[in-house]
Amino acid sequence: MKTLLQINAGLQGANSQSSQLADKLAAALLSKAPGTRHIKRDLSADPIPHLDHATFLTFCDPGAAVTPAQRAGLALSDTLTAELKDADTLVFGAPMYNLNLPSTLKAWIDHVCRAGETFRYSEAGPVGLLEGKKAYIAIAQGGQFLGTPADLQTGYLKMALGLIGIVDVEMIYAQGMALGPEVAEAGLQAAHRRIDDLSRTAAQ
Repeated sequence: MKTLLQINAGLQGANSQSSQLADKLAAALLSKAPGTRHIKRDLSADPIPHLDHATFLTFCDPGAAVTPAQRAGLALSDTLTAELKDADTLVFGAPMYNLNLPSTLKAWIDHVCRAGETFRYSEAGPVGLLEGKKAYIAIAQGGQFLGTPADLQTGYLKMALGLIGIVDVEMIYAQGMALGPEVAEAGLQAAHRRIDDLSRTAAQ
């Protein structure tokens, strides 16, 4: 059975534009692959705690999980990592907050980018262990940052996914969400057209 893992990071829950775009794309992809398992994490309703040093130590040595907090942190990371490993397709809803990702999405990334689990170190540098997966990222931005130095999200997300071996990444942008109704509507329509194009060409 194939698995689609969806991560929505908008703080506004169902009212988040990036989450709505991710929902639309996930629904379209699922409709083309009946029977696909759908794992959805809403980081607004169920945020991932930020990674602390005590939990990080357990990633390097699970035997170091001696406190209840450490055991809970390691168990959460193991669950998130297992979901990621099982997934064939990933869909992210990622708004821009203060020029970058929501901190809850960064926390999810910190819990799944684990040496020995999702990537390994080699003499030539890190090697991703999760090759063969496809990712879609829906980004909503208040301004129009695509193609400018202020678009920190695109490069970071591609690098973070690339670290663990996920290099087949499609981007969907809704720009200008805070620049007035007409600009926002144009940005949303562009994103919806992009989703329609991607869903038509998605492998069944």
